[in-house]
Amino acid sequence: MSGPLYPPPGFHFRVVFEMRGLPAQDVRFQEVSGLNTEMQYETVREGGENRFAHQLPTRAQASELVLKRALLPDSGVYRWAQDAFENFRFQPVSLVVTLLNEQHQPLLAWHVAHVLPRKWDVGAFNAEQSSIALETLTLSYRHVRAVRP
Repeated sequence: MSGPLYPPPGFHFRVVFEMRGLPAQDVRFQEVSGLNTEMQYETVREGGENRFAHQLPTRAQASELVLKRALLPDSGVYRWAQDAFENFRFQPVSLVVTLLNEQHQPLLAWHVAHVLPRKWDVGAFNAEQSSIALETLTLSYRHVRAVRP
């Protein structure tokens, strides 16, 4: 095993949508959240047994993936989402979130399957602040799995 063992920082990452013709800026996001899966359970009560109920796993449920970045109205990801919202044309895609080390090499990666846009939001404009315009894209997906980078 090479290199020191340490917890990786969470600020150096990239998001790659598996779509053709995306500009280079479409991998740059400020924040990614929602890489999680939760197991759903069904409660089954046994006749005559009042001390407990059985909890049986039924299915894994994915969360919503939330991506935040500077507003890029000419991006391919933006056009993909707007096509769904404005024309009701939904094209599921996959994406890969990769955590990078200080040499920009992949440490960990997650493949997110069957991604569809759920919500697009532009942050508030404020004349009293000199901040950049932000967009937030909320996505639904079927499942996420860890992959070798």
